[in-house]
Amino acid sequence: MGDRRRRRRLAATATAAGLMFGAAACGSGSDAAGSSDPNTLEVWTRSNPDDAATYDRVFAAFTKKTGIRIDYQPVITFDQQLQSRASTKDLPDVMINDTALMGSYQSQGLLKPIDPHSLAGGDQITAKSWSSTVGVDGKHYGIPYSRQAQTLMIRKDWLKKLGLKAPTTWQEMLSVAKAFATEDPDGDGKADTYGIVAPASAQNGYAAMWGSSFLWQGGAQIIKPDGKGKYSPAMDSAAAVNTVTWMKDNLFCGAKGIVQPGAITAVTGTATNFQDGNAGMYLTGPYNITTYDTTPGRKTYEVVPAPAGPAGGDVLADGENVYLGARTGKDRQELALAAFLVSPEGQRIAMTSVDGHQPVVRIPVNSTLDAAEVRHDPRWSVVQKAYETASEQFPNAPDFAPVKQDTADALNSIFTYCGGDVRSQLKELNDTLAGDLKDQDLLK
Repeated sequence: MGDRRRRRRLAATATAAGLMFGAAACGSGSDAAGSSDPNTLEVWTRSNPDDAATYDRVFAAFTKKTGIRIDYQPVITFDQQLQSRASTKDLPDVMINDTALMGSYQSQGLLKPIDPHSLAGGDQITAKSWSSTVGVDGKHYGIPYSRQAQTLMIRKDWLKKLGLKAPTTWQEMLSVAKAFATEDPDGDGKADTYGIVAPASAQNGYAAMWGSSFLWQGGAQIIKPDGKGKYSPAMDSAAAVNTVTWMKDNLFCGAKGIVQPGAITAVTGTATNFQDGNAGMYLTGPYNITTYDTTPGRKTYEVVPAPAGPAGGDVLADGENVYLGARTGKDRQELALAAFLVSPEGQRIAMTSVDGHQPVVRIPVNSTLDAAEVRHDPRWSVVQKAYETASEQFPNAPDFAPVKQDTADALNSIFTYCGGDVRSQLKELNDTLAGDLKDQDLLK
């Protein structure tokens, strides 16, 4: 079944890639509003209205500073609309989207290569952040814009009531989760609380995104680079088998209430139990801090490092890059915008919430800034330290989307059917991942 699913996805991806590559190779040909004006940049971000309000402030400040106008388009269904625009040979000038998409975009010819030395302020971006913009050919195809790392959000009022401390190891986390599920931490006399929020749906790769931190903490990898531009699948390793078995037995198939009901069908948009007040822990990104400060309330929870597994405490790091569309004629204006976006001024604006709108830069990529200092909030130092010292990123050079999706499908199935054999299921996943890599000519 895994091979059939991979073949169907490959056919669909090849069709889209053909459209996109043709568009990129042919230049702009654009009729979009303002795109023929050399002093106007068409900029896309993957944003909802709340995020877009913050970007509006960023771009207004840039225009005021430089006179370069921005035709800003916040797009929710980003990839679908990008495919449509590519099919008409019309790419946006600048895009801001996830780091993990770089390999896909670059392999389809959508992006313009970047010389980090050509970017004003590029030397203020750390080597770790720059490393996530390197393609399979060794060139940079993006400019780091925002970074983040997962941390543990935990109900400190529940800990206090039950006489517990925030966990620092997997075993301590499991013990706290069981107490949250069984000892009535909210004091309502009902068995209606849960230990850990888990967005473990296969949809859009959520199970792999959420589960990746546990895999790394257990010493496992999904795919392993050989240092020469090739990769090998690694989900049949002893570390992977042990980690996934631990997750299945203790989180999904063990004591009732460890994870919230419906965890195996939950995505981040529906895994709202921490916000709703009936779950005590959530390993998640810092974008939730603004929301959780309102509900369940800033005084009820704290932000702590992720509990460590057998191999340490590394968590998923992610973020957004600035991508320059593969078109010509506006290099100077595009680099001017990119330089402003990564400057201390641009990053500060994007890190600040006005009227409750969501900041769009979490951890600054500009090394002269400190997230906790900018926000006047010491909790952000926990997030920044996690990114700088205890985080890993999905490989960015390959098109990681199929790898992530196949991993999520397998993990979701393992967590759903508790009687299955983890070792054989992961061996099947490994074979599928080998096919994903072979499709991209990246298999070692």
